Amino acid sequence: MHRTFIPGITPPVEQSVPAWWFAFAGNKLLVHQEETANQIPQLTSLEEIGLTPIRTQFLGTLGDRPCYCAELPQDISTPVGMSLQGLRELYGTLDEDLFILSGRAIQIVEWNRTHQYCGYCATPTTQLPHERAKRCPNCGLVNYPRLSPAVIVLISRGEELLLARAHRFPPKMYSILAGFVEPGESLEETVVREVREEVGIEVKDIRYFGSQPWPFPNSLMIGFTATYASGEIAIEPEELVDAGWFNKHNLPPIPPKLSIARKLIDWFVSTH
Repeated sequence: MHRTFIPGITPPVEQSVPAWWFAFAGNKLLVHQEETANQIPQLTSLEEIGLTPIRTQFLGTLGDRPCYCAELPQDISTPVGMSLQGLRELYGTLDEDLFILSGRAIQIVEWNRTHQYCGYCATPTTQLPHERAKRCPNCGLVNYPRLSPAVIVLISRGEELLLARAHRFPPKMYSILAGFVEPGESLEETVVREVREEVGIEVKDIRYFGSQPWPFPNSLMIGFTATYASGEIAIEPEELVDAGWFNKHNLPPIPPKLSIARKLIDWFVSTH
């Protein structure tokens, strides 16, 4: 079921219905465990289940329900029937809108935790009342939730696509190339540089595909397609274990469906 999410900064003065609580201990989300699915707790406050959060932030409303995110102590004892789970493991077991909102929540929790003090003069910061930002009352420095843009690109050559294995990947899994945008670069320039650095080839016909928030920990993945222009594959060994051209009918293990990498690969297979 799709519900409309409306972002917000200021919580309601009176709360007539229980709220969704996206509560994290470290990078683990508190969920109700059920046989075939997991559920986000719906509570007036976390104290109802014996938990006292370190910090909370109002997220907005999903449907008609308020939404909050909360930082919990690392050493909490989880209430009966509940557990702490990572977001990757929860994909497919939460409703899609709740999973997407969980990704937003963990990034705001982490920003709230790491910006309690000014990074310039170390003065305790204050939350701005009508903006998701923290301001230093001493020097005026303002900090917003951090976002790290990264490009991800599917490179094709006829019915083949270029796939690579990074050191951190699960055994045998391959994916398309990705990398963070550097200061002063356009997104297209990042595509060219990352491909050249990681596999030594040149690309052309760079086209925007789509984007995806990626809360691991705070990226925005911006997807592109490109076609092979020239060069032979020469991998950067500090980045990659292997890379090669794969026919769309004979692919190795690839990323799960939650990722934009998989969406790009599925698109290529279905249209070429």
